[in-house]
Amino acid sequence: MNFKKALPTFLAIAFAFAFSAATASDFKGISKNDWPWWRGPSHNGIAADGQKPPLRWDEKKNVIWKAAIPGRGHGSATVVGKHVYIPTADENALTQSILCLDRATGKQIWKADLHQGDFNTERQKRSTWASASVACDGERLFLTLFNRNAICAYALNLKGKRLWETRIADFVSHQGYGASPLIHKSLVLVAADTKAPGGGAIAGLDRQTGKIVWKVGRPELPNYPSPVVFHLDGQDQMIVTGCDLISSFDPLTGKKLWEFEGATTECVVTAVTDGVRVFTGGGYPRNHTMAMRADGSGKVDWQNKQRVYVPSMIVKDGHLYAVADAGFALCWNSATGEEKWKERLGGSFFASPTMVGDLIYATSVTGTTSVYKATPDEFKLLAENKLGDEAYATPVICGDRIYLRVAKDDGTRREFLYCIGRR
Repeated sequence: MNFKKALPTFLAIAFAFAFSAATASDFKGISKNDWPWWRGPSHNGIAADGQKPPLRWDEKKNVIWKAAIPGRGHGSATVVGKHVYIPTADENALTQSILCLDRATGKQIWKADLHQGDFNTERQKRSTWASASVACDGERLFLTLFNRNAICAYALNLKGKRLWETRIADFVSHQGYGASPLIHKSLVLVAADTKAPGGGAIAGLDRQTGKIVWKVGRPELPNYPSPVVFHLDGQDQMIVTGCDLISSFDPLTGKKLWEFEGATTECVVTAVTDGVRVFTGGGYPRNHTMAMRADGSGKVDWQNKQRVYVPSMIVKDGHLYAVADAGFALCWNSATGEEKWKERLGGSFFASPTMVGDLIYATSVTGTTSVYKATPDEFKLLAENKLGDEAYATPVICGDRIYLRVAKDDGTRREFLYCIGRR
């Protein structure tokens, strides 16, 4: 091996995995070519380095396969081994399900219904009954769902057999529910913030049995982020933002490590880190983006009034990249908050951006994916690709392919999962 040539790639991979407490490589049956859970192998929106997904596509160009998805959902694809897993909810059949598709062809292998019957409440117009993403540990599948006025966690084996179901907390819908489960060592971590009387909860469940190992109450406020675990300040920290707080917990015990006011009430973005700071964004009752030290000091290094409410952010090489809900791509110095550039993409955004190398793929609500070069020195738009009429799910990039969930509406709304690759 030519070490000098290999060094940049090695450093890029090392940085991507440096702060993630548990990565895809820690679990049997998961490889670097997989996307096993929300935000990818290192929980940060960065795909494995060295991939070459296409820059351009349309209905015919660079489409490997297209699979019809019954029902509706915002959960993005989970890709492990030979299979793709995607959640969906059929409001006519009153089912919440996981679909298993063949990774090579898109053919449906099985469908497992997790809940069937009246959902017992109304949903917010833009939300769905399947907005979280599936997490896979190589042996089991985990998903969190809102039904029967509560948040429940579910586990299946890889053949679609239900292993357990655990009720986490009562839930009152405000904007819906979409917090994805997080796998950490022997546990699966779930969040259920809510304005229900008595407040919500976050919990750690045994992955094999579903037994609640620990559970911590939360404020009586609506909030939406998925939990995330990073190794910071010499220890694993589970970071949860929102409810006017930035909170850190020991992910194995639920012990509160530190907590400070600073976030706004309602956040959606999953936190990211540069190894020193935790970054959060929010949109109600105020717009803000903020960098707080992860050492328990409560020090805020910088903040601004940008509305990065729904799409989660990306940190790479000392810079923070974001897509604002209103359609602006942004880059800040992660230590100082200095704005390096701000460029209009157009449209509005709910899906989170995904980065591979120095390219970011960002999909708008109307199904246009902008591909742009993102370095501190420049923003360079390389392509715009229109697919479908509506898109809320985050693009997934693994094995040189893109998995994109979109909806088409020609009088009847239908959802599809596209597998996009160089052809």
